[in-house]
Amino acid sequence: LYAEKYKMKKFENILICSDIDGTLLNSNRQISNENLEAIEYFKSEGGYFTIITGRPPAVAEAICKQVRPNAPIGCINGGGLYDFERGEYVHLSHLDRSAAELAEYACSKFESLGYQINTAGPVYFCRDNYSMEWFRKITGTPFIQRAPEMIEEPFTKIVFGDQNEDVILELDKLLRAHPNACKFDLVSSEPTLYEILPRGTHKGKAIPALCEYLSLPIERCIAIGDYNNDVEMLRAAGVGIAVANASAEAIAAADRVTVSNDDHAIACVIADIESRKIQLL
Repeated sequence: LYAEKYKMKKFENILICSDIDGTLLNSNRQISNENLEAIEYFKSEGGYFTIITGRPPAVAEAICKQVRPNAPIGCINGGGLYDFERGEYVHLSHLDRSAAELAEYACSKFESLGYQINTAGPVYFCRDNYSMEWFRKITGTPFIQRAPEMIEEPFTKIVFGDQNEDVILELDKLLRAHPNACKFDLVSSEPTLYEILPRGTHKGKAIPALCEYLSLPIERCIAIGDYNNDVEMLRAAGVGIAVANASAEAIAAADRVTVSNDDHAIACVIADIESRKIQLL
């Protein structure tokens, strides 16, 4: 009876970190029952499951209520760790407020461009457009319009949006050529979204921070993602896994490629851990 009581569970001391859009969510922006059931099984057998996302906690909350992560989430592209159980940040990086000058400069060059400023709490919409409306629709973020100089809270990141992907490509060139670009990290999180982050901030930063928080070796961490802003996360984990629908950059950074987000990728990865197709140190 003693041996039975204290035997190790199947997924004990294993951490899975998943991106949301294009990975955990399918093309209908839903989490499949197969994924939800597999996640609950994984946690019941001793595993840690969490998400690493570009979203702030308030925007990720609805997803978290479904998957019920049992470790802090990596949020704001790795700029923060947030513990939903405790209702507080474990860690949070702030963005230099001069980033707002870059945003205004960008808007002076692209009339169609919209942008938002994220804080530890609300998301403020500084210039609205269809991309910002779509963001609110799919995330349930309330519409709070405010000029940058009227935002009292510290910034965490700035997000631009334009439905024309060519505008995002040109925006990348414009901002990288700016003399103040060296103060920030710049990344495209989707083909129609672009972000200014605190220097040195990326999803990969969340991996060692989570492992340290959970007292796990990084070799016991699996990261799953699909896009360019997942690259550092895939490289940082003990095993980086790209979904089949991932960008070329994400696939190149991964150790393995699994099925697509429409084929229950999270459930597939958990099954591969159980069958030892994926082996961890």
